[in-house]
Amino acid sequence: MNTEIDRQRLINTITGQLESDLFLGGVWLPIGRIGKVQAMGKEKMTTDSKTTEETKNSAEQVGIIEEKRQRLSKVGQAVAQCTKCPLHKQRTNTVPGEGNPDARIMFVGEAPGQTEDEQARPFVGQAGKLLTKIIEAMGLNRRDVFIGNILKCRPPGNRDPQVSEIVQCVDFLCEQLQIIEPEIIVALGAHAARTLLESSDSIGELRGRVHEYRPHPLAEPIKLIATYHPAYLLRNYSKDTRMRVWQDMQKVLTELGLPIPKRE
Repeated sequence: MNTEIDRQRLINTITGQLESDLFLGGVWLPIGRIGKVQAMGKEKMTTDSKTTEETKNSAEQVGIIEEKRQRLSKVGQAVAQCTKCPLHKQRTNTVPGEGNPDARIMFVGEAPGQTEDEQARPFVGQAGKLLTKIIEAMGLNRRDVFIGNILKCRPPGNRDPQVSEIVQCVDFLCEQLQIIEPEIIVALGAHAARTLLESSDSIGELRGRVHEYRPHPLAEPIKLIATYHPAYLLRNYSKDTRMRVWQDMQKVLTELGLPIPKRE
């Protein structure tokens, strides 16, 4: 009998020691929960695996964006060497475009102006400042989007683009669209909208609805919304015109599933 009592005391002592050994990281883990410890280990492994996968996906995305950046740079180099139309004879700089190479929104105007020609950047004059305000009113920043033009060189006297010039230059824009793959294009003004939609309708007829543009026949369609060019707004700064542009930008945000900021 005494032997049986001694044996039970020994078991209790060993059990107590094992339980003490399983006190890990300030969390009490009795022997009966060893299965829970193993489950926690599996859960941690799952979490670590998920984190590793997210890191891998993030690295892949960075690689994709860098590849797009390099491809856009090559387009810019090709634009700089272009002599297809007479506009190259009097340009100061080419203006290929700028912005996020992985942008969800791409703004497309008709052609660079004098300030753009001098700085080699799109929409940096008075119309560009207004475009920046429009983008910021959407709750975005210029670095979030990509901005370009149909023509990459300034027409003399800021005249309208000629058909022959558009034909020679539009392939650069199509290549940029294929690289960036935006979810939506905002065509600024009649020339941009008519060129991309192959339409002769006025900007008033084209705006207010969602169109589709295909960089080439086999490509997935890209949504396109036409609106007034910022230069037109500067000349016709009426409340009615501004409201129409804001309605168009609301439509852009809605199509992208983005919130619509409140306006004063």
